[in-house]
Amino acid sequence: MLNWDDPLAQLQSTEPAPAEPVKVRPGMGLQDNQDIMRTAGAAPSVDPNPDTAPAAQQETRTDEEFLQGTGLEDIEMGARRIQVDDKQIINCRADLNQLVPFKYDWAWQKYLDGCANHWMPQEINMTADIALWKSADGLTEDERTIIKRNLGFFSTADSLVANNLVLAVYRHITNPECRQYLLRQSFEEAVHTHSYQYVVESLGMDEGEIFNMYRELPAVARKAEWALPFTQHLSDPHFHTGTPENDQKLLRELIAFYVIFEGIFFYVGFTQVLSMGRRNKMTGTAEQFQYILRDESMHMNFGIDVINQIKLENPHLWTDAFKQETITMIREAVEIETQYAYDTMPRGVLGLNASMFKAYLQFIANRRCSQIGLPGQYPGVSNPFPWMSEVLDLKKEKNFFETRVTEYQTGGALSWD
Repeated sequence: MLNWDDPLAQLQSTEPAPAEPVKVRPGMGLQDNQDIMRTAGAAPSVDPNPDTAPAAQQETRTDEEFLQGTGLEDIEMGARRIQVDDKQIINCRADLNQLVPFKYDWAWQKYLDGCANHWMPQEINMTADIALWKSADGLTEDERTIIKRNLGFFSTADSLVANNLVLAVYRHITNPECRQYLLRQSFEEAVHTHSYQYVVESLGMDEGEIFNMYRELPAVARKAEWALPFTQHLSDPHFHTGTPENDQKLLRELIAFYVIFEGIFFYVGFTQVLSMGRRNKMTGTAEQFQYILRDESMHMNFGIDVINQIKLENPHLWTDAFKQETITMIREAVEIETQYAYDTMPRGVLGLNASMFKAYLQFIANRRCSQIGLPGQYPGVSNPFPWMSEVLDLKKEKNFFETRVTEYQTGGALSWD
């Protein structure tokens, strides 16, 4: 023990103890062992538990042995610093743990924009919705069907998207700034699922009915069933990119989720619920959907940027056959979502009818084709819901925030200039 009465000179004359081998103890955390390694040679290693000292001595390992299994064993010590040109969206061998220098500034900006627009479901007042939902003559049966079926679809759809991001897409995107946005997107998908649960709970709905619609109601199940096959390759732990065939599988599944699932399959439901809000019905639920639409628009635009960047860096993937396959997927999606419109509003409601949605979906599909470099498939169609441009200007989806969202304060403060 240090004695403060000892002369300073005596302390300074003490010979330093010789360095000992680094002793790494089983069960210690990575940070603890790294701290020991950094201070190796400064003083003898002392085990605070004398009973374990013999075992600790037997566990002395080299640096290389210690790193095995931590994921750090492949780091090339003393290698040159990463340059911007070393980075790629897929099949990149550069250090994924090194965020800067940025190569894709658009990905980092979307991450910052997403953080700036943070919101939580409980911030939105549901009092008026509760009163209207419980009122015997507050809503028609068709209006109630619209609310329930869209909650049934979206509550499962956002979970499906989140699981695909976490278990599949994140693993194959080899760029750290893009991964940073994917982490933000994953959180936002969780918030969306939370939002649907909050609405269901607030209105006193049958939770079993809503959350099982994707298995029990054909109109809802059809869209989920379409998307599920597009998760199989990426979520397979034995699947790896690096060949033209597998790279095309990744590109196909990114198109399925970003361009079609989030870019087409969500729009009937969004329009229906936002239309109710415009008529001063279910305003809290509509406000939740307005926030969700803002988030989903950025998710879709990020995905489209990733798709186009992969095409730019790997032009051999964008073959005529692959383009035709993509067009077929988009046209099939339009048919499925059109059928969903007929199933959810067979008699028309809110001044809307299923035929209008058919034209709207074709209009959107043309936009999606244009965004990924394909020709429009439905000539002559126009937007039958121009009021949706007040919420989201489809002609400016690439620069979504130029519409512009006023400075975010808390949930419930959203307004559009």
